[in-house]
Amino acid sequence: MEDDLPTEYDVVVVGTGMTESIVAAAASRIGKKVLHLDSNEYYGGLWATFNFDGLQKWIEDLKAAKSDGKKDTIIKVEAGENFLNASNQYSAVENIEETWFISNDADLPVLTSKDTQTDGSGDGASAEGSEKSDEDKVEKKEPVKQWSIDRIKKEYRRFNIDLAPKLLFARGELVELLISSNIARYAEFRAVSRVATFMDGKLTQVPCSRADVFANKTVSVIEKRMLMQLLTSCMEQGADSPEFDGFRDKTFLEYLNTKNLTPIVKHYVMQAIAMATDKTSCRDGVNRTKHFLNSLGRYGNTPFLWPMYGSGELPQCFCRLCAVFGGVYCLKRQLDGVIVCEDKCRAIITGKQRLALEHLVVGQGHVPPEIVASVGEQQISRGIFITDRSIMQGEKENLTLLYYPPEKNGQEPVTVIELGPSTNACPQGLFMVHMTCKRINTAKDDLEYVVKKFLRAEVLEPKGPRDSTDSHTQTVSPDKRHIQEGDAETRDLIKNPKPQVLWSLYLNLPASDIKLSNSAPSNIHLCSGPDLDLDFDFAVNQAKEVFAAMYPDEDFLPRAPDPEEIVLEGEEAPGPKFEGDKPGEGEDKQEGEEKQDSEKAEKEE
Repeated sequence: MEDDLPTEYDVVVVGTGMTESIVAAAASRIGKKVLHLDSNEYYGGLWATFNFDGLQKWIEDLKAAKSDGKKDTIIKVEAGENFLNASNQYSAVENIEETWFISNDADLPVLTSKDTQTDGSGDGASAEGSEKSDEDKVEKKEPVKQWSIDRIKKEYRRFNIDLAPKLLFARGELVELLISSNIARYAEFRAVSRVATFMDGKLTQVPCSRADVFANKTVSVIEKRMLMQLLTSCMEQGADSPEFDGFRDKTFLEYLNTKNLTPIVKHYVMQAIAMATDKTSCRDGVNRTKHFLNSLGRYGNTPFLWPMYGSGELPQCFCRLCAVFGGVYCLKRQLDGVIVCEDKCRAIITGKQRLALEHLVVGQGHVPPEIVASVGEQQISRGIFITDRSIMQGEKENLTLLYYPPEKNGQEPVTVIELGPSTNACPQGLFMVHMTCKRINTAKDDLEYVVKKFLRAEVLEPKGPRDSTDSHTQTVSPDKRHIQEGDAETRDLIKNPKPQVLWSLYLNLPASDIKLSNSAPSNIHLCSGPDLDLDFDFAVNQAKEVFAAMYPDEDFLPRAPDPEEIVLEGEEAPGPKFEGDKPGEGEDKQEGEEKQDSEKAEKEE
């Protein structure tokens, strides 16, 4: 049975994606009556984060929805009204391909060499035990339970898997909004510890801060000065300064070619800092460089933050604020369609109810197709991988960002984000690798050249000898004592350092540049899904535009008070009194009289 909802609202928001949730919070914050609907039983839509079991259910629901299709709703409308059916939100998610690279044999042990001690080791160890040969030590092995399909599924709660992983620039639009609105208290963040680049046939860490630049041993003193001068120029002058006259219609690479930079300096600036290709305009390249540099040092040696537990946490932060200020939330309640009269949307139909509204804010997966002018060209190819080790071994676990440019024509640059257990993305001993690029063909085809470069995506045989990639013990660089002992597994690890893929998922997400037609009702406001940019600026700016279109004279998300700052007026029933409490200022006359009578009775006793 569907609960009946109140039938009139200032704003109805359909979908709990990033943009929709920001708009809902902003409208609720200024006192508007907001209803926020989502046909899913989870928050986030295509921005969501799932545990492993939840992701499996999402894939099943997606396939079921595609096979069943969305049945049109038939509604009786009044004279002059027109009913438009909502879209199927799953229709634009395509080419889902899930693959396991490990067996389901949960009991097959893998033997790994360990730092070996005799049974009597310690202060009381015998002389005979201490004289054991190195060969004996190497031969002593212990079974370690390997990763299997069953084991990963049993630890499903330890995974947080993003459909649309993004980072936050430390001085980006979203961080500033989270701080100014006081919503930051709802989330936790971790600094990205390593920005990597592929150079001279291997992955290396990019020196981001001034200290890192001057500590870097692969860059000469002259190159360091070149790099600092160029970065200072981009930072202090900006794309509109006379420094960049003559390059307004040229590429960033053409500008860099005039600066007599060495190849290594040019590589750092293009691929790691500006994250540009040879087609990136000079203006965009300078602005990206400035954005990167402006965010450095605020929260660490890189400019980026990662939301703990996944990017899907962030829409929920704004939903919490909306609810605090009176927003009504109703999950598992779909939009069936909208009722249009002349150039206005008058109401929506959800289940058996007609809900009147002033403004309808709707995610792109729910928009009636009749009012869509363009489905957009910026579609997304996504690859998600569970691996057994990092793409770039280090002495500690790192949260890594890698921008990999195309190797040849017909390829798109790929953004790689690698997350370890400390981000709560996966269990101890595993890593989560996300790859994202603009769609050209299918997600698997688009990402293939980068997968082959950095991962070992081959099915592991269920029986026979296995190297240490099958165990869950390798999370950082191998212990140097293993190397000295001649450990065969460690030698193989050094020889073939690519992480083994245990599981992969490919999918294509819809474009973010969808456009409404000119005939669309003026009070229907479209919210796009995830975009191709690394950060959330597009979603934040779109939310500001939607809010300004609805309420041009209102402040956008003013600071929300802390819980202890909220004073509720007209409380009729004060909370329980405890020993030592002082009387509240709002106590009514009757309560005061009862208190006096009680005190008088105690004295008489």
